[in-house]
Amino acid sequence: MSRKGIKPFANESDCLQIGGITIENRVDRVSIFGSIDITRDKEGLAAAREMKTILELTLTELESADLPDKVTLRPAKTVKNPFE
Repeated sequence: MSRKGIKPFANESDCLQIGGITIENRVDRVSIFGSIDITRDKEGLAAAREMKTILELTLTELESADLPDKVTLRPAKTVKNPFE
């Protein structure tokens, strides 16, 4: 598990942000969207390492599974906002 606490494909609730990149966890996919500048400084290095960690964890999960040729993605479920 990464320091941010995401385990790819483990649940339908984990989500984290690295700069402008959002990574959402699902049991049938990991969605990565947004934009980030990897700057040539310590912040850029930290962001690149975190992204690398997430991708390595995702690869490990995929490589250790008996994968079908293609999955049919399940649509997202809408839930009531608990803060309303």
